[in-house]
Amino acid sequence: MAQTTTTSAIELEALPSQKSTVFTPSSKSVDVDSSSLVQPSTSEPHITSKAKGSSSENIATTLVLSPKQHLKNSRIQFASLCWCLFLAGWNDGSTGPLLPRIQEVYHVGFAIVSLLFVFACLGFVSGALMNVYLTDRLGFGTVRSLCQVVAYTLQAPALPFPVFVLSYTINGVGMALQDAQANGYVASLEKNAQTQMGFLHAAYGAGALASPLVATQFAQLRHWSFHYLVSLGLAISNTAVLSAVFKFKTQDECLDKIGQSAGEKGASEDTKFRQILSIKSVHLLAFFILVYVGVEVTIGGWIVTFLIDVRGGGPSAGYVSSGFFGGLMVGRVALLWLNQKIGERRVLYLYSALAIGQVSLLVFENAGLELIVWLVPSLIGGAVAVSIVGVLLGPIYPIAMNHAARVLPRWLLTGAIGWIAGFGQAGSAVIPFMTGAFSSRFGIKSLQPLLVVMMSIMIVLWALVPRARRAD
Repeated sequence: MAQTTTTSAIELEALPSQKSTVFTPSSKSVDVDSSSLVQPSTSEPHITSKAKGSSSENIATTLVLSPKQHLKNSRIQFASLCWCLFLAGWNDGSTGPLLPRIQEVYHVGFAIVSLLFVFACLGFVSGALMNVYLTDRLGFGTVRSLCQVVAYTLQAPALPFPVFVLSYTINGVGMALQDAQANGYVASLEKNAQTQMGFLHAAYGAGALASPLVATQFAQLRHWSFHYLVSLGLAISNTAVLSAVFKFKTQDECLDKIGQSAGEKGASEDTKFRQILSIKSVHLLAFFILVYVGVEVTIGGWIVTFLIDVRGGGPSAGYVSSGFFGGLMVGRVALLWLNQKIGERRVLYLYSALAIGQVSLLVFENAGLELIVWLVPSLIGGAVAVSIVGVLLGPIYPIAMNHAARVLPRWLLTGAIGWIAGFGQAGSAVIPFMTGAFSSRFGIKSLQPLLVVMMSIMIVLWALVPRARRAD
């Protein structure tokens, strides 16, 4: 009994702040459990430093370290998503420099080679449909990234053209699923979502900038398709990174690791897919992204063919594609301040009008910045000019994703953005295919009028998208 009293006294001396509030001295000796005396408190985190080995020490320590750990987890997760988008950009930037070689090897014209874009379109749309169902069932990584591993494995040995084309469908499914998860995740962030969206898509631009530099070299080699071995290595690393960082967890579980609670839940008994398709803004944004992505990929892909066929450029013309995608990367970061100053909705009209103006001046007045690209036989001048076009078009995609987060219900955001991004990626197939079809009949010079029409449609669609979320 005396031993118990002495022990309690020692404990109380080590915890003077608890003396008057938790324990009242008594003549009766009682058994005292130190863990019941020490309660975790954010106002007095130093208390647990005296009570070694107690459970409250672990709790308080976690409370103190959690903000740093949340920040660390947030940075690691965001970096892995940037790597995922880098691979997407790498994939899209590869096609342009390799397109003339693919035509040469398989002995196909503009219309037939454009089937690559059509089958990629089927993959994108399929992936967008699958994403709505898979969002709450599969974690990050897994099937999403493995699709690209399979696709590049089929492309590397330059198999017969039908198999080569089919691989673009498999790749499209994987890209659509990953694009959906990355955009939906960043759009759901409560802090700095707009800035992080800009950097996320700058990573896409970085991938699209780097890949033509490599693809142009492979296009001149006998084993041109070995470029896809490089892509395969990147895809495997992407799968490994996503698996290690996200550990196949759902989005809400991953957000919890950075200190963000799950978002609001809907009360509707309808399926998510039905709810998403019932929202008008989803369809307007989906068609807007479809046109934008189509314009972006058409410029990045067909400009190389234009320079080779019309301007008599050599294989090094593929570097001009790097200039365009490099402009996308720069615009998505360097113009963030302008987006915030003018307002994202208004500044998008400015960017679109300037881009249209440059193309229109060439078509109707035979003058303007685009004139340098199409008429001046300077590879460096063309690369610089087309990179400026990329700077103007670059911020448009992340702006649209940010706006989707404002006008769509939070509980449907990831699935809806997945549908918008996936359906929109079909534009990278539809409009380039249209370009190929027109080029077969009218020549590659038909590229610019088509771009003017598509970008005009893009502005009209943006005007129709609601400014804010409609009250439920």
